[in-house]
Amino acid sequence: MINSKLPNVGTTIFTRMSQLAAQVGAINLSQGFPDFDGPQALRDAVAEHVAHGHNQYPPMTGLPALREQVALKLAKFYGVKVDPEQEVTITPGATQAIFCAIQAVVRAGDEVIVFNPTYDSYEPSVQLAGGRCVHVPLDPATFAIDWQRLSDAIGPRTRLILLNSPHNPSGALVSGEDLARLAGLIAERDIYVVSDEVYEHLVYDGVPHASVLACEALYRRAFVVSSFGKTYHVTGWKTGYVVAPPALTAELRKVHQFVSFCAVAPLQWALADYMAAHPEHLEQLPAFYQAKRDLFCDLLAGSRFRFTRTPGTYFQLVDYAQIRPDLNDVDMALWLTEQHGVACIPVSVFYHQPIAEQRLVRLCFAKREETLRAAAAKLCAI
Repeated sequence: MINSKLPNVGTTIFTRMSQLAAQVGAINLSQGFPDFDGPQALRDAVAEHVAHGHNQYPPMTGLPALREQVALKLAKFYGVKVDPEQEVTITPGATQAIFCAIQAVVRAGDEVIVFNPTYDSYEPSVQLAGGRCVHVPLDPATFAIDWQRLSDAIGPRTRLILLNSPHNPSGALVSGEDLARLAGLIAERDIYVVSDEVYEHLVYDGVPHASVLACEALYRRAFVVSSFGKTYHVTGWKTGYVVAPPALTAELRKVHQFVSFCAVAPLQWALADYMAAHPEHLEQLPAFYQAKRDLFCDLLAGSRFRFTRTPGTYFQLVDYAQIRPDLNDVDMALWLTEQHGVACIPVSVFYHQPIAEQRLVRLCFAKREETLRAAAAKLCAI
């Protein structure tokens, strides 16, 4: 019998809910992907590069032209200058980038602080490195950092803190003041930071994204991760990047080269072309998704769900306590999918210790208008 290294890990809730939605013919607002395609010019660029022979191994660190475009983007949005040769690495997806960063610095017996609710890939990555996660609950109402709990959780074995902003599943944001406070808290300690910022361009209501890249005291000890898939509506391309100071980048690349070696070549060529030719895409993205958020929330205003409009990501949490308080969120997600034709994600799966009285599910609004209208009609009819 196999002695599993991940005995508590099975098929993710995201896959299970998408499969259930397909089985029962429900509208899938569970897994976080658009039901519309990426820009035509971007897709055309992939076909062009495949046809013109850009199909062999690119550099392990990523295509130079794409790393340069990342550096230019960071200078424009965050006012920071990074060396594309020594600080930017292209990876096959943000999840792999996070995995490699954790493997690069976490050793057996180390502790890694994660904030609950937390994305599901973090803890298995820590366990595979021989580390142990210390779970620090966010404020259950606002999903803000509880600074006293964080301070209490930091100990002599703390090696890494995992940030996620905009936060999945809640959409909550950390501020520049939060980052400065975190920098001060760990200033005298040998602690690293992985900052998962895959929804960096999905921040609404005129609020700027606070990136660890713009906090010099944190960036000196950080890996900052982002996703082309989220930004360009092509999640299936599984292409992301990680930015880190040269010494940390060197350690990350030692792992990355033996996990995947490189990301897919023609996708990198196409992204580099598109970023150079269409800088307006990133400028327009917050308004594009805010319009979807506002449409969806406006449509749900007449329902019995209660919610506060999400400040970031393309996820909206809704409270169903006035509808089925007798159901925990996993059963509620199944009930909504099977009985009412809308698939969602229960928020408890993001917790190490779920909050018994919480009644929240997560809905994805990265969908076409007709999809959102159809889903909202079903939800309002409950």
